[in-house]
Amino acid sequence: MSSTKDGTMIILSSPSGAGKTTLVKLLAETKNYQVSISHTTRKPRQNEISGKDYFFTDEKNFKDLVNRGEFLEYAKVFNNFYGTTIKPVKHNLEKGQNVIFDIDWQGAQQIKNKKLKYRLITFFVLPPSKEVLFKRLSNRDMKDKVIAEERMKEFNKDVLHWIDYDYVVINDELQNCFKEICTLIESETNKTNNNYNLKFIEDHVNNLIS
Repeated sequence: MSSTKDGTMIILSSPSGAGKTTLVKLLAETKNYQVSISHTTRKPRQNEISGKDYFFTDEKNFKDLVNRGEFLEYAKVFNNFYGTTIKPVKHNLEKGQNVIFDIDWQGAQQIKNKKLKYRLITFFVLPPSKEVLFKRLSNRDMKDKVIAEERMKEFNKDVLHWIDYDYVVINDELQNCFKEICTLIESETNKTNNNYNLKFIEDHVNNLIS
């Protein structure tokens, strides 16, 4: 059972390019949440800093951490490994700090399955349309249409995992999406009702994959 003094775990997942990383940074800056920094074997993008955005490492070191049981969750995504180490997460939660995760559906599923004692709230972030998503992917620093198209191919499969999350939000306008997430977190924390519309989300998902 979670202590009332313990922090809350908040997970944001999304198909690649839907905006979860931007939302995580905004939540961390505005709400003073601790961001769980993942280890990854992928190369840094432009302006990414090791120890701030990710802990960049090679595959051998990553697998050593796996073998030592140091990950709370890990997964292979687009031929690169990503993982969250346990110790800093527990340290922050037990200090009463909320910890926010920027991870994919595989990692979210692993954390849920561990049934830790801490409160957990999960969000799945969707784009307003496939066209907007492709534009966002194409405008990234990679500026590589081949990579954007590769991620679009995975989109329909990734979207199907929306059903495993507590809430799904649509990132059409960043500030509105951010406010919606904050409102839902507050309703969960205070155990109050909210205006979450599951039917609207189901319809939106069906439009995205049709």
